Amino acid sequence: MKLHARIKKQKECIYFLLMLILILSSPGILLAEQIGSVSTKFKILGANDKIVIEAFDDPEIAGATCYLSRAKTGGVSGVVGVAEDTSDASIACRQIGPISLPENVKNGQADGKEVFKKSTSLLFKSLQVVRFYDAKRNVLVYLSYSDRIIEGSPKNSISIIPVTPWH
Repeated sequence: MKLHARIKKQKECIYFLLMLILILSSPGILLAEQIGSVSTKFKILGANDKIVIEAFDDPEIAGATCYLSRAKTGGVSGVVGVAEDTSDASIACRQIGPISLPENVKNGQADGKEVFKKSTSLLFKSLQVVRFYDAKRNVLVYLSYSDRIIEGSPKNSISIIPVTPWH
C-alpha cells in the first residue's frame, strides 16, 4: 500500500512540473510593457491590490498596439506569486502606424489566433487576447478573456482597429 501511495505522489509531482514548464514556456507570457498602475485596496502586509495598465504590440501586425488594464492581487500571496488575480480586464487597441495585413489574416486563417497571454495565477489560469479580422468592414477585432484548464470566465472585453491608410 505504501508503494502505491508513493507512486501516486510521484505522478502528481511530475504532472505539476510538466504543467509548470508548459505554462512558463508558452509564447507571449511576458510580452507586455507596464505603463502604470493604481492601488484599489490597501493591504497591511505585502503589496496593495492594483489595476495594472500594460501595452503590447500585435506580433504579426506592425502598427497595431493594444492597451490592457487588469486586476493584480497584492498581499503576501501576491508578493510571493501564489495569488490568483480576478478575471477583470479591459482592452483598447489602436492603429499607431501603417498596417499591412498578412494574407493569413486577410483570408481568415488566423482568426482566433492568440496574440497575448499572461498567467494570472500560479497554475492553470491565464488572461488571453485573441485576434479576428472582419473583412466586410476591414476591421481587426481583439478579444480579451480569462480561462482556466477546467473552467473559464464569461468576463470579456473587445476592441477594434479599423484598418485605414496611415498619414
